[in-house]
Amino acid sequence: MHFVSIRVITGDVPRLVEFYERATGLRATWFTEDFAELTTGRGATLAIAGTRTVPLFAPDSARPADNHSVITEFLVDDVDRVHRNLSGFVTDLVSGPTTMPWGNRSLLFRDPDGNLVNFFTPVTEAAVEKFAGRSRLL
Repeated sequence: MHFVSIRVITGDVPRLVEFYERATGLRATWFTEDFAELTTGRGATLAIAGTRTVPLFAPDSARPADNHSVITEFLVDDVDRVHRNLSGFVTDLVSGPTTMPWGNRSLLFRDPDGNLVNFFTPVTEAAVEKFAGRSRLL
């Protein structure tokens, strides 16, 4: 098995794609007006789909702007620099750069649909070692 992507369902695909393009610096690939993907250099993909795609899987199986348990995470080179760069753009900052007990310095905010997003940089020796060799974003 190979983990491929996370798909976010939204009522406004262009708005959410534009937000993630700006926040990550990645360019989305559009497949239809209801579906786009942002793919990192390591093959992880954030898929963004409109509500009209939900019935293709199962009617009422997903609802936009209703996430209360998932945090989408991006490994970045320097979370403090990213925080400065996103200042004035990200309007729902949950927590400024904070060093977590497991060794990552994390920036937590919400996207326009209220989904939690974490940009993080490993800062302790153990965390740096854990992510050694992985490409970083931003």
